Amino acid sequence: MRRTFMLVLLLVSACSAVPSGAAALPWPAEGQAAVEVDGLGSLGATGDREPVPIASLTKVMTAYVILRRHPLRPGDDGPPITVDRTAAEEAYAPQESTVPVREGQTIRLRRLLELMLVPSGNNAARLLARHDAGSEARFVQRMNAAARRLGMADTTYTGASGNEDTTVSTATDQLKLARAAMRDPAFRAIVASPGTAVPGDARTLPSTNTLLGRHGVIGVKTGSGTAAGGNLMWASRVRGRLVLGVILGQAAGTNPVAAKAAALEAGSRMTAAVEQHLTRSR
Repeated sequence: MRRTFMLVLLLVSACSAVPSGAAALPWPAEGQAAVEVDGLGSLGATGDREPVPIASLTKVMTAYVILRRHPLRPGDDGPPITVDRTAAEEAYAPQESTVPVREGQTIRLRRLLELMLVPSGNNAARLLARHDAGSEARFVQRMNAAARRLGMADTTYTGASGNEDTTVSTATDQLKLARAAMRDPAFRAIVASPGTAVPGDARTLPSTNTLLGRHGVIGVKTGSGTAAGGNLMWASRVRGRLVLGVILGQAAGTNPVAAKAAALEAGSRMTAAVEQHLTRSR
């Protein structure tokens, strides 16, 4: 009798983890996830849908606000931005993802966006915020206003980089942002880059998104932290259709390296399955 009862509990748990309307995909067993296909709509969403820390996925909103206020046309690298002392000193911040910029150095807007989104430079994100709004606090107000306009009702930004655990969102909210951000050609080109470099520095800084080029993946961003766990926002193109997905809260409470690896592994399974799903249903 006890064995039968436990089996029923397991079945109920498995059924509740994946809504009946969701596609038969390898949805993560923990955290949150949501996927949609352009022209077809949602493939489903799983998880508690409570706001949780999103780590460096925050930088997608930072880029979205910057590009809305400072659009980049094809071939346009944008204005030069001078690296201030704060950004240069933060290049050596322990336990942060930063890029090696120098005080007084000038970097064009497009390259600074690359340094923020590709290797995930926290100091680049905060420099962009100060350049745009005069202070990071004022820029955060613009981020939250943009979130409200996009209907991201369960999202609160408290910084431009995502280093703060107080920046929280949901997978479904981040999917709304992904949809809006991927409409911008400059954003699409940047997040598809496998690597970038600081001007004058020969070192290549690789993308944190190691899924690029696999199963049609063309972006977007990873994020990880002890509290946030591993997070992934991805875009892929399958059979001419744009696929957008978000995974949050993988291996939370471990460490950022293990958490990011868990998010990328979950993303690899999901992107491969979505590719097969769309190929078979065509």
